[in-house]
Amino acid sequence: MKIESRIFEICTGFFFLAAIVYTVLSHEPVGIAALFLTAGLSLIIGTYFRFVSRRLEERPEDNPDAEVSDGAGDIGFFSPGSYWPIAVAGSTALFAIGLAFLYVWLMVIAMIVLLITIGGLVFEYHIRPADH
Repeated sequence: MKIESRIFEICTGFFFLAAIVYTVLSHEPVGIAALFLTAGLSLIIGTYFRFVSRRLEERPEDNPDAEVSDGAGDIGFFSPGSYWPIAVAGSTALFAIGLAFLYVWLMVIAMIVLLITIGGLVFEYHIRPADH
């Protein structure tokens, strides 16, 4: 997590510098506020990663002398041919269309479909306990 915290700390410095330059060159308050708030949020994330990295043991990503094989191992299970993510994206798009045109009936239908598709995605590989 040290690498991630370093990335966010560099982004924080860039956002603060950009906010200062933007403040000097432009007197537009919304952009100034947005840049300073972006820097602040980046600082919060970087600080969180820094605190978390102290509690975790060192990962291969944090060791500059690590080899690629040090990070080898089981990453997780990824479904090779699932159609549920497409269904989730479609129902989310349907909800967004309903929200854009303020069709409450479409948003309700899309939310129901979205909950069904999320359930399908989550429980796609769920196996029932064996009957004993």
